[in-house]
Amino acid sequence: MIIPIAPRASDNLRINSCASVCTRHSFTSGSNTLAYARTDRAINVIAQLQAMVAHTVLLDFTVSSSVIADMEKRSGLKSAIANVLAEHFTGLKPLTESNIDGSLLVLYTGPRGSLITVRGYTEGLITLNIEYYKQDDQEALLTFEQWRYLEADVAMALNSQRSKRLPPVRRGTIYDLYLTLSDERLLEYDIDKLVFEARSPYQKVQIVHSKSLGNLLVLDELQNMSEADLIYTETLMQRGKENYAGKEIVILGGGDGGLLWELLKEKPKFITMLEIDDIVMKACSQHMRSICGDCLDKRKGDNYEIIVGDCVKALAHMIEEGRQFDYVFGDLTDIPISTTPHGDAWDFIRLILNSSMKVLKSTGKYMTHGNGASCPESLKMYEEVLSQLCVPVTFTKDRAFVPSFFEDWIFYQVSLK
Repeated sequence: MIIPIAPRASDNLRINSCASVCTRHSFTSGSNTLAYARTDRAINVIAQLQAMVAHTVLLDFTVSSSVIADMEKRSGLKSAIANVLAEHFTGLKPLTESNIDGSLLVLYTGPRGSLITVRGYTEGLITLNIEYYKQDDQEALLTFEQWRYLEADVAMALNSQRSKRLPPVRRGTIYDLYLTLSDERLLEYDIDKLVFEARSPYQKVQIVHSKSLGNLLVLDELQNMSEADLIYTETLMQRGKENYAGKEIVILGGGDGGLLWELLKEKPKFITMLEIDDIVMKACSQHMRSICGDCLDKRKGDNYEIIVGDCVKALAHMIEEGRQFDYVFGDLTDIPISTTPHGDAWDFIRLILNSSMKVLKSTGKYMTHGNGASCPESLKMYEEVLSQLCVPVTFTKDRAFVPSFFEDWIFYQVSLK
């Protein structure tokens, strides 16, 4: 199910210094025990909480605007709807009604404490919302077929020109069933289990299980990486197009471990990974091993090191030391969705880009992800930012459909001129 919704005010604030794919940051050991204690308690009460779900069924009907505007016709419309509802819901009782600027509003109560809202707009739109509480072991208020009959009966009674019924929206689940595309359309996932949950000093960290995607890392309600998303990592690193053998590499973020694990297979000389949220890495090392292998089990290996800390400070230190690398990967915040390339999120992106250019070898590349292909305006603004960096650069682009994102994602390869 995909439903347009309004943009989130928080989208321009996802600028943490370093973590996994969408929201990034670091962690202190003092809060580690606390975070995991909260996780244990949360997991223990899941069985009780996941049964607590409110269902909201939404139906829309289009009629002639004169039906709502005319008082007599509006009264007949109200009676017609009430008669149909009474046939489908036993014990239907009117609760209140009101006229709002010539429109219609009627509330009813129905079986099992359900609340039924009828709203008629003067432009000719009628909405019918049914909300009720459902325990896990309870039957739905109506079956799938019964909801279809309700829609058909109301449409016939109203002589509706068009009708639409949406599947039940489930609210109050312990895990997030609804996540968004990059352009703010709503997705409903087939999530059936909360595997891990904690709040680090930087973000809310969840790993949930999807029937089709496997385990899925969710940071601050943003899908980051699933066990079905190898294509994300392979497109980010341009597997088969770039040669990483014997190369020195920096990863900014990448806390899920997927990029580090795949790069290690390419036999690089050394990889330095800068990730700020230790909670993310520990959770992924336990619950996302199909994508990160064992590379997050320790902070240092034969040809890699994971530094837990702020990547901005680490980059500044590398610049001071005059260190240079063959590749820098920016696995950090998404390109912001905004009307102009200004604000904290864009300032952070400019800082990361300019700092990364200063630690690249003349033949090096900066590799990063952008945003969904459905956000061309934001992508264009990002490309304008690339043209205004402290050093001249060129770039190429690639795209891939990422299963857990449910959309094509854009990836950038940036080189010094």
